[in-house]
Amino acid sequence: MAVRQLGEAIINRIAAGEVIERPASVVKELVENAVDAGARNIEIVTAAGGKTLIRVSDDGAGMTAADLALAVRRHCTSKLRDEDLFDIRTLGFRGEALPSIGSVARLTITTRHKDEAHAWRIEVAGGTESPLEPAARSLGTQVEVRDLFFATPARLKFLKTDRAEAAAITEVVRRIALAYPEVGFSLGGSDRQSIIWPAARGEDPRMARLAQVVGDDFLENAMRIDAVREGVRLTGFAGLPTYHRGTAQQQFFYVNGRPVKDKLLLSGLRGAYADVLARDRHPVVVLYVDLDPSFVDVNVHPAKADVRFRDGQLVRGLLVGAIKHALVQAGHRSSTSNAASALDVLRAGGAAAAGASGQGWARANGPVQDWQASPYRPLHEMSGFAEAGQPGFDTGTDPGGMAVVLGSLPLADLARPSADARAHGAAISEDLMARPLGAARAQMHETYIVSQTLDGVVIVDQHAAHERLVYERLKEALARREVPRQMLLIPEVVELPEEDVGRLADHADALEGAGLVLEPFGPGAVAVRETPALLKGLDVRALVRDLADELAEWDSATGLKERLDHVAATMACHGSIRAGRRLRVEEMDALLRDMEATPLSGQCNHGRPTWIELKLSDIERLFGRK
Repeated sequence: MAVRQLGEAIINRIAAGEVIERPASVVKELVENAVDAGARNIEIVTAAGGKTLIRVSDDGAGMTAADLALAVRRHCTSKLRDEDLFDIRTLGFRGEALPSIGSVARLTITTRHKDEAHAWRIEVAGGTESPLEPAARSLGTQVEVRDLFFATPARLKFLKTDRAEAAAITEVVRRIALAYPEVGFSLGGSDRQSIIWPAARGEDPRMARLAQVVGDDFLENAMRIDAVREGVRLTGFAGLPTYHRGTAQQQFFYVNGRPVKDKLLLSGLRGAYADVLARDRHPVVVLYVDLDPSFVDVNVHPAKADVRFRDGQLVRGLLVGAIKHALVQAGHRSSTSNAASALDVLRAGGAAAAGASGQGWARANGPVQDWQASPYRPLHEMSGFAEAGQPGFDTGTDPGGMAVVLGSLPLADLARPSADARAHGAAISEDLMARPLGAARAQMHETYIVSQTLDGVVIVDQHAAHERLVYERLKEALARREVPRQMLLIPEVVELPEEDVGRLADHADALEGAGLVLEPFGPGAVAVRETPALLKGLDVRALVRDLADELAEWDSATGLKERLDHVAATMACHGSIRAGRRLRVEEMDALLRDMEATPLSGQCNHGRPTWIELKLSDIERLFGRK
């Protein structure tokens, strides 16, 4: 078959197949254009998940008539300085989005520049342009896309439901909104509930936008990140290990303001949380990498979702180091959502118990009522029978002579309840209760330590807490000295592709520090001479192949260190205080003080919380005191 030049229409449709995968891709390109135009307010309207309508309006710089005529043609852009692809300071730069959209949909652009007396409009349908015509509009641009993929109907079969496509559009706008807090975003339409994120103001607009988009709950359970290394700066927030999700959907990465999903950054994140989070759980992070544009190549993916760093290990090392440092600084801190979950369980349990017993004035299947509206509520001046006379609650008053009335009842023979519920009589120092984890008061079911703080109650899982303490000490001991190695009587020769042998040889020094000594053995094999003594019964061939695969994918070999950490974690699990062991008060207090002084003690080696705190105000609400 003879070689021939493809026509402009088919070229545009091929390009559209790379750039425009789904309606969310269209929204991404149009919103990025609005941001590049200097818009301060962007409105997005969709219908049928973006299949029948996408309209993006902004108050940016707009375009002149001449610029508008060029904007719908391929490879026409105003964003490249001196045609240098390594000095890209905008989100868009290829000039492919608008002609690609116009080749598969009905595209209408209305725009007005400050130098123009009126606005201009152009239409492109299935790759066919209409002439420019005058229009009415204020400064800025409105791009309307109707009947997406009408020119390529086969593509419609690969789209998901309207709801799924609408959700994908929301996610795209969320990710861009997090990068540009000074821009206001409005997202609405017949297929969704309207979302408005006003332009963030104040001293820290980024934090205000995070509260809008991700939620205050994340900020309460996140660590601030701010680190610089060799001209690369990393800022943002990383969630506590006990604040995690089942998927990576809540992980947001930005490189010079561009939302990305980069394997190198994901690898660094995994390494940073390696020994504080279970493998099937994912941390919540919003991280921004800022560096000189010449140090990163953004022209490696049609949708610009991936980037390539000139020095990837520098960026990865910065990410891992910054998050690990923040985790150490967080110390024993744990997620506040754990306490909220516990309170929800208590509330649900109390309601269920009341409904099952048939007691109480509120019906289990009825609406939630205010306890103060109950006909059986305590009198306003008193919180219970004879409570006015309880030690620690004595008000010095006897309203209405209630003591005389109650004295005539059989209840008067009951012993007065004490406000001091301690199991021992020794007074507790306020200094201990002022500590973050408080003073030990009791042990429940020989598994949980209950301590009292100045404004609440702390419940500690003694086994999980001590397991983390022992694990951290074992890791520290391993880091202080060289990992003990065991020499093999006969070196193990592992055959590998030549490129894998080269990668392992390049990282031989790092592997030796972790206890694995190997060297190239010809062009297609490595010889393993020593292995870590801690790894008994090691399958050397499987380990080397796993490390080679890891180096090929992530350009780092953390698998061996993770195995050593796993050994330390196993030793810690078996060497720690077991559930079912009764502890003295002194032992419980010593455990609490060790937790306060040990980094990462807020979660065990598997990512579970080691303690939760219930505030006194929350407990009082449970009992209707507030």
